[in-house]
Amino acid sequence: MANLEKYNNAFIETFEITEDKLAGLKYQDIEAWDSVGHMGLIAALEEAFDIMMDTDDIIDFSSYEKGKEILSKSEYGVEF
Repeated sequence: MANLEKYNNAFIETFEITEDKLAGLKYQDIEAWDSVGHMGLIAALEEAFDIMMDTDDIIDFSSYEKGKEILSKSEYGVEF
């Protein structure tokens, strides 16, 4: 499975949304992306990419696009 597909699936499965809702999605734009949902998403991403995210990156993970930027950092090595 391609990295973008893994990334998208984490959002789709965690928040029970469709792929067409991902672009531009931000923290608290939908009811499911609250603080509890946020940690569920992080857990899903960590499992999908076999990584442990830094606390500052978890806090900074504020949108679909920002998440791709964070995961692309050299310490995570995820390429989209």
